[in-house]
Amino acid sequence: MRITGGTHRSRPLRAPRGDRTRPTSDRVREALFAILESTGAVADARVLDLYAGTGALALEALSRGARSALLVESSREAVRAARANVAALSLDDRAVLVAVDASRAVRRVASAGPFDLVLADPPWALVGAGEPGRVLSELADAGALAVGARVVLEHSARTPAPEIARLARQDTRRYGDTSITFYKPAILGAPRDERAAPTSE
Repeated sequence: MRITGGTHRSRPLRAPRGDRTRPTSDRVREALFAILESTGAVADARVLDLYAGTGALALEALSRGARSALLVESSREAVRAARANVAALSLDDRAVLVAVDASRAVRRVASAGPFDLVLADPPWALVGAGEPGRVLSELADAGALAVGARVVLEHSARTPAPEIARLARQDTRRYGDTSITFYKPAILGAPRDERAAPTSE
């Protein structure tokens, strides 16, 4: 596993042993960031990496020009790997790691926002159970998302992209057994003429 682009391109990343942590593959990460960079979603972004695991997504964003990143992870083994990766890339001044379960971190995370880019790669079983959707909806309610924020949820290709309250689903891309779904904050209470106007998306 390695950084696929930016100033730290090709630098290796540490991953914990065993299969409890499932890092996003280099191929999927490279494809994801090509999409995000094409829309200007990475440069100077304040990034939130939920279910951060090894920190690969946040560190990829920082390598590609994001301003800062908050990583949220509860597994002790993954936290150790993420801390080692942050230190190895000398990104301690731009990356903050919070060792807590994402479902219990909403208030703490919201106080550190708002975030321009949210990257969520939870254990896939949690997606089917609805936990990541609830967490993301609560973060939107708490004001943790900046205007125009992009939210990315990684999930099994066998699991339909969930509908998430307060977020509007934009697109889903499939890469083998992995799907990536893109969301943005929903616009609530728009004036009548704006609601009736055709969208350019």
